[in-house]
Amino acid sequence: MKNQNVRMNPVSLFALALLIPLLLMLNGCASSDVSNTPSEGTEETEETANTERTLPPANERFSSLAQIEQNPAVKRRPLDIQHWQTTHGARVYFMAAPELPMLDLRIVFDGGSARDGNQAGVAMLTSSLIGEGTQQLNSRQIAQGFEGLGAEFGSSSYRDMAILSLRSLTDSNLLEPALALFLEVTSQPTFPAEAVTRTKNQALASLQYQKQQTGKLANLAFFSKLYGTHPYASPSQGTEQSIRDITRNDLQHFFERYYVASNAVISLVGDLDRAQAEIIAERASRSLAAGERAPALPDVSAPKTAINQHIDHNSQQTQIIVGGLGIARGDDDYVALYVGNEILGGGGFGSRLMEEIREKRGLSYGVYSYFSPMHSRGPFLVSLKTRADQSEQALQVVNDTLSKFLSEGPSEQELITAKQNILGSFPLSTASNRSIVGQLGSIGFYDLPLDHLDRFLTRVEQVDRQQIREAFQRYIDNDKLITITVGQPLVPETVPETVPVVSNDN
Repeated sequence: MKNQNVRMNPVSLFALALLIPLLLMLNGCASSDVSNTPSEGTEETEETANTERTLPPANERFSSLAQIEQNPAVKRRPLDIQHWQTTHGARVYFMAAPELPMLDLRIVFDGGSARDGNQAGVAMLTSSLIGEGTQQLNSRQIAQGFEGLGAEFGSSSYRDMAILSLRSLTDSNLLEPALALFLEVTSQPTFPAEAVTRTKNQALASLQYQKQQTGKLANLAFFSKLYGTHPYASPSQGTEQSIRDITRNDLQHFFERYYVASNAVISLVGDLDRAQAEIIAERASRSLAAGERAPALPDVSAPKTAINQHIDHNSQQTQIIVGGLGIARGDDDYVALYVGNEILGGGGFGSRLMEEIREKRGLSYGVYSYFSPMHSRGPFLVSLKTRADQSEQALQVVNDTLSKFLSEGPSEQELITAKQNILGSFPLSTASNRSIVGQLGSIGFYDLPLDHLDRFLTRVEQVDRQQIREAFQRYIDNDKLITITVGQPLVPETVPETVPVVSNDN
């Protein structure tokens, strides 16, 4: 995965420093704004509404992205999501956020590493090189352009998706040139030869570094064993051989196939009305070729037997991953599994795995579990590190804890605590424009209903112990789990398969 971010220029930072004393003097106004903000789930009173209407316009209260980020007086808004499709076929998800004079724009493409085919790493390299040059601009000019406008540009690539993003103030003198630059950069990349060579060398250096990371090695082996010939088995960062073999023409071809309007979801959150959002979305869509939507990924088959693999590595600690096939996005059992996993290993120090592994036995500093729903069924896994001489004991405790959870499910008190934690922390996922635009992008990308987030909260409140136990039993078979260990060599007969670390090409 790769991220590019252009920070605010030094002049803006200096101006902000000069404004700090003034902001402190005006702290009373900000405090009043906070005190009059209704909590989530409460009705806005007439007094609150009147108070908010007396505030100066947003563009008078904030003059830079930095001030907006640092201001604690901005309340969380209800999610009023609007959806439509552009004439070029891009799906659009928009939420007005007039509280702040800024726009977050995100374009999500079905162009992650699952689309690599036989060129592992091509999606990652393509994403990394967007922003390195156009017909008119080189990488330095692009970076200086965003910086001079106080805007932020980003590109990233994951297993399912590739993302291009822009954050800008909505003052027309800033937004218009920032948007024009963003559309040029994202629709007309030239993949300059020098940048391709440099980025490939960086990728190769990263692959060499990964050989020393037991967690990365275990994760690669886990995905390989779990997915076999499915596209999800492709290593997102490529292999040494595949990275060397990828050419500029390969990158251009990948871009032309997947970075197209019909394969895109555009999400916008900001100080715009519907008409303005439609204009921006249409411009973004028309800047891209119309193209075609990527075909659906094939189904995934769960392993028919248990799989165990040990990878020799000169490490004082052993990395352990245990897991199997989870669920796809939109699955009816998602909430039950999410809440159940919060209890099993997703809830930090309050989870069962943490209690059994760390608190009772001191076998590891930390252990966690998670489901990762994707277009096709994503993984479920438990991960931890422990001393090499304790690896067998730690693995046995993981299996015993998981087996007990599968047979008995959570206790009533565990369920109550998990619901409180989830419902209490959930507002953070929609507490900023950046987080909301990410949620909108996911809703559109995975074809989820517009009220997905509200449904999620309602179902969290309603789920019971039996539903959690039955959902886990449907998806997790304790006799067909994949177990990957990476660490000091083991006695050969203790594991079915032992392989040395040679390169990332395997």
